Amino acid sequence: MNDPNFYANTYNAYSKNPKKIRVLDSTLREGEQHPGVSFTNKQRIQIAWMLDYFGVDQIEISPVISKDHEKSTKTIIKQGLKADIVSHGRALKEDIDISLRCDASWIAVYLGISDIHLKDKLRISRQEALKRSVDSVEYAKSHGLKIRFTVEDGSRADPKFLLEICKAIEEVGVDRISLPDTVGILRPVGMYNFVKKISNEIDTPLDAHVHNDLGFALANAFAACDAGVDQIHTTVDGIGERTGIPALAEVAVALTYLYKSSNDFRLDMLQDLSRLIEEYTSIKPYDSKPIVGSSAYKHKAGTHLAAVLRNPAAYEPIPPRAVGNRRRIVFGELSGKTGAAYLMSLLGLQKNDEQAKSVAAGLKGLRMGDLIEIPLEDRLEKKIINDK
Repeated sequence: MNDPNFYANTYNAYSKNPKKIRVLDSTLREGEQHPGVSFTNKQRIQIAWMLDYFGVDQIEISPVISKDHEKSTKTIIKQGLKADIVSHGRALKEDIDISLRCDASWIAVYLGISDIHLKDKLRISRQEALKRSVDSVEYAKSHGLKIRFTVEDGSRADPKFLLEICKAIEEVGVDRISLPDTVGILRPVGMYNFVKKISNEIDTPLDAHVHNDLGFALANAFAACDAGVDQIHTTVDGIGERTGIPALAEVAVALTYLYKSSNDFRLDMLQDLSRLIEEYTSIKPYDSKPIVGSSAYKHKAGTHLAAVLRNPAAYEPIPPRAVGNRRRIVFGELSGKTGAAYLMSLLGLQKNDEQAKSVAAGLKGLRMGDLIEIPLEDRLEKKIINDK
């Protein structure tokens, strides 16, 4: 059997015709809400170009923040990128007017609809919120715009009121509705039920905007897809307000390999995108971060090394080159006999089982932890070819 993931895939229960799940990247909007992050105009334009080339469906930016952001939005829209540029603001005519000044064709507006948002942030009634929602959609549509409406804090809103607003804005022609778990309070089953309640009642395409406060963002994004959402919001490396939202790398790889979605992502750009954001923000992904972390493809334990030296798929679900990362092996006190033998061969030393055992025992006896790490791709590929 050539596919090492064949049996695992039977548990994933793929349909014969998997639906396409789109990606909206919000690095230029949500990402700039991360503490300490502020992009220059040139940086925003470069990020937009790279995200577009990578293959996201929509790129979100908020021109209402400042004149600087308005200029960036206007410039990015003029680039003629393949991705939709979504101009983000509040559910207010003055914010929509700013998007119109930018020559936007897609806009996004948001309005908090939970009782705590209505009472303590907006200080308006439910009826006022309903009217503002409908008015903003009608105003945008009257100017020929496509509009996504975000029912902010929807996961904590009265379900009846949530559905009432969704039906009302659907009736006046909203193009997409974003269902957010604004404070990351839902379990995956909760996210599924939240989305399902809406998807059962309306036909408007749905987005998922989920926060990672309790670490459930990625799981909740895909629970939302299982319940009817067809677009996930991401940022590069998951940066954003507080603990951020799902990371582009993890979402894109999961869509490609686990959901069989027909996106046209250039996955080998993921490492470059991560490094670009690191350069512009000084936020370094933690070593064990999936896909782009420096330890994502490092192998250390003796039994792991022995297997990986023969076939990397033993401990790698996806080849590192596919996502722009590199495979490395770590030598030290955990290397074992096989790892020691491989290290000896790299050093040009003659080896046999007894010598390899002695070197492994010596590495263990030094008690110095990890001593050296070595990239493995080219050497490993040659070894596998020779073994065949």
